[in-house]
Amino acid sequence: MLAKPLTLSAPGKAILHGEHAVVHGKAALAVALNLRTFLQIRPSNNGKVLICLPNMGTSLNWEAVRLRTLLTAFSDGLDESKCPSPEQMDALKEFAGITTGLSATESLGTLAFLYLYLSISAKYGQIPSVEIVVWSELPTGAGLGSSAAYSVCLAAALLTACGAIGCPLEEEKSIVRWPEEELDLINRWAFRGEQVIHGKPSGVDNSVATWGGVLRFQSGKITSLKRVPTLMILLTNTKVSRSTKILVAGVKDKILKFPAIMNPVLASIDAISHECESVLEAMAVSPSQDYYPVLEELFDINQHHLNVIGVGHPSLDSVCRVTATHGLHSKLTGAGGGGCAITLLRPDTDPLMVEAARQDLSACGFECWETSIGAPGICLHSLSSLKAEVLHVFNEV
Repeated sequence: MLAKPLTLSAPGKAILHGEHAVVHGKAALAVALNLRTFLQIRPSNNGKVLICLPNMGTSLNWEAVRLRTLLTAFSDGLDESKCPSPEQMDALKEFAGITTGLSATESLGTLAFLYLYLSISAKYGQIPSVEIVVWSELPTGAGLGSSAAYSVCLAAALLTACGAIGCPLEEEKSIVRWPEEELDLINRWAFRGEQVIHGKPSGVDNSVATWGGVLRFQSGKITSLKRVPTLMILLTNTKVSRSTKILVAGVKDKILKFPAIMNPVLASIDAISHECESVLEAMAVSPSQDYYPVLEELFDINQHHLNVIGVGHPSLDSVCRVTATHGLHSKLTGAGGGGCAITLLRPDTDPLMVEAARQDLSACGFECWETSIGAPGICLHSLSSLKAEVLHVFNEV
């Protein structure tokens, strides 16, 4: 059981290659983004369960005794292999006072927390009175896996709190990870949280947040690359909203209308994913600057293909054009039609050039971060390993 505060984090995700083609059976490479969601869980003796989400300005708490009255809806043959039932979701909505749909991020986050708290309590034993604070570096609604990082952090924290998985953090260690079988359990429960939020998620986002690194996703099968390099990137959020559903439907229509044209494009995107995977594996074995021109060319080719299949956007063209003036190579990541783009940074890229590119992108009204891909998945932190910004948030709440 939870004896002292625990702090953990999980990464966001980006798609390196394979957007949209993956819907049609081709390979996609999903990468862990080193913008992370942090969670701290603390034991409490006030008989309440509290969750605080500073990013959203939300803090909720319930009497643990009241939560136990809901357990009957969660104790009938429940395990992580079963989807949330409509009856369970209705009970949670009524309990949380959510009566006007599920569009609000706070409502979905609340439902995911209650579902995981009650489900894990029902299966493994009552979780003691706790306080949970969740803070994220990830923007919501940008296609960067923020909800999956949240679900993975919740699953790991609650499973640890009730003793279903161990607590591998030792005094001399600053950052540690759970063994593989426990990571698998975290991932399965996190997928249930994603189902509460998204309905029918692919499982890619929570897998990336759990395992980290680079994952290949094809025809429903997720494979983790064994050895991957860490690559530096600029991540740019154009802040242009888009509908993934509409974009996916548009690509499907193009394929039906022009199969002889579009199918070779999808096959080429598939080949780009496989070529990139080979390059990343080679870089992990023998790092060399010689691989970067190949990765840059793959970015350029794939971006052209994504425009051909109809998921480009003037804002994304602007990102590519602005970064090209600084000798950098960019492509959209995710659904397209706006959203986010990634720009590859070589190790020897002049920091002044990177800063100039960031300023130019900001001048376009975009939000920009310098970060890395290939980051580790869910892990436990000692307080000494946390950035000052994260410590400040946890100390303030």
